[in-house]
Amino acid sequence: MKNSSIVSQIFFLLLSLVFFSVQAQDLEKEIEFSNHKYLPFYNLKKIGNAALFQGNREKKQYFEGWYFKMVAEDGSSILSVIPGISLSSDGKEQHAFIQVINGLTAETYYYSYPIEEFSFSKKEFAVKIGDNFFSEDKIILNLKDDAYSVVGTVDMFNSVEYKSNRFLSPGIMGWYRFVPFMECYHGVVCLTNDLKGELIVNDESFNFSNGKAYIEKDWGSSMPSSWIWMQSNNFNNSNSSIMLSIADIPWLGKSFVGFLGFFYYDNQIYHFATYRHTKLKLEITDSNLIKIRIENRKNAFILEVKSNNTGLLKAPIEGSMDRRIPESIDATLKITMLDKKGQIVYVDSTNITGLEMVGDYRKLQGWLK
Repeated sequence: MKNSSIVSQIFFLLLSLVFFSVQAQDLEKEIEFSNHKYLPFYNLKKIGNAALFQGNREKKQYFEGWYFKMVAEDGSSILSVIPGISLSSDGKEQHAFIQVINGLTAETYYYSYPIEEFSFSKKEFAVKIGDNFFSEDKIILNLKDDAYSVVGTVDMFNSVEYKSNRFLSPGIMGWYRFVPFMECYHGVVCLTNDLKGELIVNDESFNFSNGKAYIEKDWGSSMPSSWIWMQSNNFNNSNSSIMLSIADIPWLGKSFVGFLGFFYYDNQIYHFATYRHTKLKLEITDSNLIKIRIENRKNAFILEVKSNNTGLLKAPIEGSMDRRIPESIDATLKITMLDKKGQIVYVDSTNITGLEMVGDYRKLQGWLK
């Protein structure tokens, strides 16, 4: 009985510490989304920093979400967490949300919150949804319902930011960032960083210390009609990271196929994008295997990607989270980097890759050659 009492006291002490850490986490210059009005100079500030909350003036037909992928050092725990907001086309349905996908089991969970529980910092990338906190260097989760719970804190450090030296190119979209009337915009917050901390998922420990994380985001009214997206920073070379997105992009009643991405290796970022005149050839041999060749003036990159387990995530249509899309976090990816003479510079592979193949993605290979 005495040992049982001691264990119970320790459990409630740890639980109270977790709860206190969530409550004590404040946003610097916090703004409540549902109450704020005009924010002087914020609109100018957010143009130069895609990580910041972009939807401060939106009332309807809008979504915004940040994608955090966390992987344990030995790959035994893989979790993606997506916080965001959803505003329906008529503005009557407004809520904040947090989605979770377990990369090993492909289980997904969706937590909905009143829009009044969403707030953001006007100084830096930091948002709160209920008792949950998200920034570039920390996640605090206190998610609970009748079926699923995720509680704990994970710190992120040694972050590698996406940098582009081109004029008027704030982020991975380049000058496309300024094109009006696009349904979806994309940003990369962190190419890779290191982790320390633990999450308790349904009484099971997910220890992410010495692991890796990646952060990106989307915002707008709807995701593209079809796309292929892949990402990994869990190679044998611990500092490597890659992301590539190919999409059929609607614009002003028509559509065009474009792509963007990067490969980070040996402290250098290799940029992929339609606007950078990079060549891309896409071959889909079956429903699960993709082969891609990317060429620029100095290098060629060959990617071979195979899908494995998938879970269904909610995605936006005209602001409402009414679409279902498959995502795999345990896809396999092999990358080979060649110099302009065709000599191998780098080759590596991983079985911890995020992969989405959505809509009529096969038609993308006919438009990019």
